[in-house]
Amino acid sequence: MSDRPVIGITMGDAAGVGPEIILKALREKRMVEQCRPLVIGDAAIMERADTFVKTGLQIKPVASVNEAEFKAGQVDVLDLNLLPADLPVGKVSAQAGDAAFRYLEKAIQLAMDQELDAICTAPLNKEALQKGGHRYPGHTEILADLTGTADYSMMLSAPKLKVIHVTTHVGLIDAVRMINPDRVYRVIRLAHDTLYRTGVEKPAIAVCGINPHAGENGLFGYGEEEEKVLPAVEKAQREGIDVQGPLPADTLFFRAVRGDFDMVVAMYHDQGHGPIKVLGLDAGVNITVGLPIIRTSVDHGTAFDIAGTGQADEKSMLEAIRQAVELAPKKC
Repeated sequence: MSDRPVIGITMGDAAGVGPEIILKALREKRMVEQCRPLVIGDAAIMERADTFVKTGLQIKPVASVNEAEFKAGQVDVLDLNLLPADLPVGKVSAQAGDAAFRYLEKAIQLAMDQELDAICTAPLNKEALQKGGHRYPGHTEILADLTGTADYSMMLSAPKLKVIHVTTHVGLIDAVRMINPDRVYRVIRLAHDTLYRTGVEKPAIAVCGINPHAGENGLFGYGEEEEKVLPAVEKAQREGIDVQGPLPADTLFFRAVRGDFDMVVAMYHDQGHGPIKVLGLDAGVNITVGLPIIRTSVDHGTAFDIAGTGQADEKSMLEAIRQAVELAPKKC
């Protein structure tokens, strides 16, 4: 039996670039050498996508993980057969949004049943998802709900920088309201434990402030750093975690890229996403930590504007698959 992990790759929104970047990634010989990839989606959509990217890969529909052959030159697709092959490209569709949810739901079920060693997700479209009847802000919240996970966070990983978030897909005013010492502490703990499991013996963690200059001793804001962040940092320090903060976000990310810290704890979505994406949209990978299963993802959207043109860059998908392989449970 192969010791290469089985990686379930969800097709994402069929009207976007997901099918194209999956095919581009899987034509790389090293992907088949590193893992056994199984696309979870619609075989007809994958076949259409290959007319855009022209990889020459054979699309093989399968009904179960056991039917997959994992051969070079072939893409095994667990075919849920949810969409018409002529689904419009580059347009928001309730049908595609519902299908994207169903692909992920199936992948989670298989991972929980240990038929998959990890999940790697292509992008979905949040508007389409909600039009399809699924009231979630994004992948992270679906994964948490369907796995029954209360303590989780979004981590972004790029060369030289890792960022974990206290809040994610909420408005800024709501994010500040939601930040509290318990949540900040739990995210610090998740950051530490995640790094430790990947071999960092003494992780160095930095925590962003909420206000400019981390409040500058009350000059900015209404004492949010002292009320919401500092107690969490001090609690983690008492437990022996190497953590500093709250620190001014405007200089903190520079210091992290320089190598001063192994991970940054960001307070809200754009505070953490902005620096990662400055490093390059093709460099970042989204990892949901705290789940009972491994999940990685590209760190970009459905790119409806270039869907169907074959122009989408597969580098983030390649890195997401690579990190799924790296994080997957090792077989003896």
